[in-house]
Amino acid sequence: MTYYFDHNATTPLSDPVLACVSRVLRDSYGNPSSIHAAGQAARQEVEYARSQIAALLHADPHEIVFTSGGTESDNLAILGAVRQGGAAGKHVITTAIEHPAVLGACAQLQGEGVDVTCLSVNGDGVVDAEDVCRALRPETAVISVMQANNETGVIQPLEEISAIAHGAGVLFHSDGVQAAGRLGTNVQALGVDLYSISAHKLNAPKGAGALFVRKGVKLQALQFGGRHERERRAGTENVPGIAALGCSAEQLLKHRNSESLRLAALRDRLEQSIFERVPGVTLNSGSAARLSNTASLRFDGIQGEALVIALDLAGFAVSSGAACSSGAVEPSHVLLAMGLTPAEARSSIRFSVGLGNDEAQVEDLANAVAASVARLRKLSPEYQHA
Repeated sequence: MTYYFDHNATTPLSDPVLACVSRVLRDSYGNPSSIHAAGQAARQEVEYARSQIAALLHADPHEIVFTSGGTESDNLAILGAVRQGGAAGKHVITTAIEHPAVLGACAQLQGEGVDVTCLSVNGDGVVDAEDVCRALRPETAVISVMQANNETGVIQPLEEISAIAHGAGVLFHSDGVQAAGRLGTNVQALGVDLYSISAHKLNAPKGAGALFVRKGVKLQALQFGGRHERERRAGTENVPGIAALGCSAEQLLKHRNSESLRLAALRDRLEQSIFERVPGVTLNSGSAARLSNTASLRFDGIQGEALVIALDLAGFAVSSGAACSSGAVEPSHVLLAMGLTPAEARSSIRFSVGLGNDEAQVEDLANAVAASVARLRKLSPEYQHA
């Protein structure tokens, strides 16, 4: 049996969501654009889910656009907003720690004549709102700053940034894929104009997501062929995935506070147990506020990938947070942006707790980490023994 501690990568389905998916697959198989009874039954599933997600985000249901996941939501928000009325000559502000879905969209826009400012962060991984203010230009069209980082869990000052954006008449987008459901996500209080979420980070299946689009915000569509989602996203809706996302949103709204406290206790116990058992460990996020379920730790003198493999063999799923390209493991761009050296970034591990984890698993994981690190350090020429 594998104990799963990689919930920031993807999450298992909760029992209510699994039951919802099974029911919709069996009973609501119609095309939601059809006018017959089977089609309208599917349409009801979609619209009910829209209202459930709107309730989670404190939005109006008409402001929810369904997508295939977080990447599409980020792309639709950034590309759609900047391309509206023509992209060339516009300016976008983002940060160096964003998810590749955001950075990739910005890179695409650079090829279309858009200038992109990528802001640095401090050693704890937090962007300075004043840097956002200083980066503003008359031609700035969109600011995109994630709510919480997928590798470190560090939470960004969205309220401050949204005030700056709106004071300048600039649209503000946030990638909320990691934060939605884990933080009290009120898009009105945050002041965001566009906000991305993904089902598979919320104990629902892969292949569904949503984008909050504040009333009055115009987006150029990215795909064509139908008038679905108020002409903002063509294509027949993924009814089971959407229904599951809605069910998950409802469950999160009911249990988020108690679950957040439970996860924070597990995370803190895991960190304390590792610090007690293993010397030469550092918390990458420093003193910054972060998600209740996320710990990014670096272990002196070892390769993170080796520790991931060792823990996997011991029955624990964790993540290094590094990117693999052409067979070569690259250090995390997030950790590098925070000022870590490539060696420090490569020695880092992300632990993210969630549904199904308990205290016994946490203690077993801490013991496995201690044993694996000790074994790897004996083999490591980089580690200086006392």
